[in-house]
Amino acid sequence: MTIAIYHCSIKIISRGKGKSAVAAAAYRSGEKLTNDYDGTTHDFTRKGGVVYTEILLPDNAPREYADRSTLWNAVEAVEKFKNAQLSREIEIALPNELSEAECIELAREFAKRTFVDKGMCADVCVHNPSREQKNIHAHIMLTMRPFNEDGTWGDKQRKEYLLDKNGNKIYDKRKRTYKCRTVQTTDWNSREKAEEWREAWAEFLNQALVDKGLATEELLQHRRNIKLGNQEQVTSGGNGSSVTLVDHRSFERQGKIEKPTVHMGVAATQMERKGIRTVKGDTNREIKSINAKITALMKRIDVLDNELAKMKEIPKEDSLIEMLMRFHDNGIKFSEVRGVSVSNLKKIAKFKDLSHLIAFVQGHNIGTLSELSEKNSETKSGLKNYKSKLISTQKRMKELTELLDNYPRYKENKAVYLEWQSITNPKKKEKFYDKHYGEISLFKTAKSFYDSNLNGAKLTPKAWQRELDELKKSAEVDRAKVEKLGDDVAVMETLIYNVQRLANYEEKQNEIQRKRSCELE
Repeated sequence: MTIAIYHCSIKIISRGKGKSAVAAAAYRSGEKLTNDYDGTTHDFTRKGGVVYTEILLPDNAPREYADRSTLWNAVEAVEKFKNAQLSREIEIALPNELSEAECIELAREFAKRTFVDKGMCADVCVHNPSREQKNIHAHIMLTMRPFNEDGTWGDKQRKEYLLDKNGNKIYDKRKRTYKCRTVQTTDWNSREKAEEWREAWAEFLNQALVDKGLATEELLQHRRNIKLGNQEQVTSGGNGSSVTLVDHRSFERQGKIEKPTVHMGVAATQMERKGIRTVKGDTNREIKSINAKITALMKRIDVLDNELAKMKEIPKEDSLIEMLMRFHDNGIKFSEVRGVSVSNLKKIAKFKDLSHLIAFVQGHNIGTLSELSEKNSETKSGLKNYKSKLISTQKRMKELTELLDNYPRYKENKAVYLEWQSITNPKKKEKFYDKHYGEISLFKTAKSFYDSNLNGAKLTPKAWQRELDELKKSAEVDRAKVEKLGDDVAVMETLIYNVQRLANYEEKQNEIQRKRSCELE
C-alpha cells in the first residue's frame, strides 16, 4: 500500500516579525538578491537542492515582475508600514509517486489555477534536497495586493463610512471624526479561503495519482462525495499497486482517534538518518506505537462484539462462572474419554488459568454473558477516553519541547542580534551581518517562533520544564492504563473462547454417549 503524504502549510512573511520578502525569495530560489528597502544583500547561491524556479504573473501585472528582484523589491517599496505583511507562502509536499518533472508541472499548475488566475503573482520554487531520500516539496510565495487594471498595485483594504437611516455619515463626537469600518478588497485573508486552498491541493494531488494510474477515477469521485465527518477510508489500485487518497482535513475532523505524527523538519530528519535519536523522532515513534496499539485493540474489541452477537443459542443470563467450571471439567473428561492422559502438572496449569478467569469476572462483577458484553463496551469507551487524553497530553508536550528547544538559540545569540541592530552605519552593519550571519539567523528564527506561539507572553523556560516533567509522568500513568485495558481485552478473548468451546465439548460428549448406548443395544 502506497500512502501519499498530504502537507500544505500557509504562513505570512511579515516585516513586523523581522522578515523580508526579498530575503525569503533569495533563500527559496537559491539566488543573490539585494533588498532596496534596507540595503541588505542576501546571497544563497551556494544553497543546494533547488531544482526549479519560475514566477507566474496574472494578466494585469507588469511584465517586468517576471524578474524576481524587481517583483519583491516592488512589494517591499509599496508596503510602507514597519509591521506590513509582505507575502503569503504556501508550502506543499510533492508526491514521491511522481517523477521530478511531473512534480514540477503539478506545482506549476496548482499555483496557476489556484492563485495566479485569481490575480496574484506566484514565485514557485521546487526543492529536492536529497533525491535518494525523496523529500521533494515546493515553496509558493504569493503577492498580497491585487492589481489595478492599469497594472499598478491596488489596496489591500479600504475604509467605508457608516451611514445612518437617512444615508448620512455618522459623526463620532468623542473621536472627532466620522465613523467608518475597514473593508477587505479581496477575500485572500479569510479562513474560508485558506480552507479552500488546502482542499484544492488535496484535489490536485489525488487527481495526479489518478492520472498516474495509482488510483481510479471512480474512487476519486467517491472521495469527493464523502460528507464531512465520515470516517470511511478510500483506497484504490491500478497497475499492480495501490494508494490511499489524501484528505486535507485534520484527523479530528475526519473522525479518527489516531494522533497525527509531528513534522520532523530538516535538522531532525538529517540527524535521524545518521542514526542520531532526536526528541521529535522519539515523539513520532511513541505516537506511532500508541496509534498501532489503539488500532489493534479496537479491532480486537470489535471481533469480541461480533463473537458475542453470534452466541444466540447460549442464554445470556446463564452464570459465566458455572460455564467456566463446566468447560474446565469437561475439557479434562473429554481428553480422558479420547484416551489422552492429562498429567498433574497440566491439571494444575489449567486450574490456575481457571482461577485467573474466575478472579477476573468476580473482580469486575461480571456474572453473565450480557454483563461481559457490557464490560467489553466499557473497555472500548475507556480506551477512547485514554487515547483522547494522551493526544492532548502529547500535543502539549510537543509544544513545550519546541519552546525549550528554541530557548538556547534565543538566549545565546540575543546579544549579537542586539549589537547588530544598534549599528547605524549601513556598511558596518552589513559587514557585521556577514560575519555573524549564523548567530543572527538563529536568534531571528527563535524569536519568530516565540512571537508566533506566545503572543507576547514572557519566556519561562523553568516553568516549561516543570510542566513538561509533570506531563511526562501523567502520560506514563495513562499509557500504563492503556496497557491494562489491553490485558483486559486478552482475558475477555479467553473467556469468550472458553464459552464457545464449552458447547462443542458438551455436544461431543453427548455424541460419544449416544454411540456407546447404540453399541450396548
